[in-house]
Amino acid sequence: MRAAVLALLLAPAAWAQTVPEPDTYRGEPYRAPVPATLTGAQVIGIDEAVALHEAGAAFVDAMPRKARPEGLPEGTLWNEPPHQTIPGALWLWNTGYQALAPAEEARLRDGLTRAQQDDPDRPLVIFCRADCWMSWNAARRAVEWGFDPVLWFPGGTDAWEQAGRPLVIADPVAP
Repeated sequence: MRAAVLALLLAPAAWAQTVPEPDTYRGEPYRAPVPATLTGAQVIGIDEAVALHEAGAAFVDAMPRKARPEGLPEGTLWNEPPHQTIPGALWLWNTGYQALAPAEEARLRDGLTRAQQDDPDRPLVIFCRADCWMSWNAARRAVEWGFDPVLWFPGGTDAWEQAGRPLVIADPVAP
């Protein structure tokens, strides 16, 4: 019994396997292990994210916006739950899906341009939550559209909060 337990502990864990970088945008499920790379972008961890935040880099949150639940009876009040993000981040909601509608594509492109504040050298740090493909997809689009430098922060708000950094309530960018 002890030998079997020891063998399991010493065996490579399935979660430790590398996720390959796909050739295209990733769809469902969006909450799943992500690759360690994003061609054309620099991948950063929490220490780099904090340093970039303190240096004034642009932070872009690609987390989707919670929609009003379908099937609510007419007249039912629904309050959108607050979205927490990294202080100063621009919340470009619904811009990390595999396929984007024209409105979401415009929101992402215009938002990235606005985030750089007329400084094409201002780093764009794109994130959402840990193990979320939304930020990977949004950062990939930024690279393909010629934005530079693009930095992908796969730990996102989860890593930020775990590092003891504060989160704030975000206002969504107008549609």
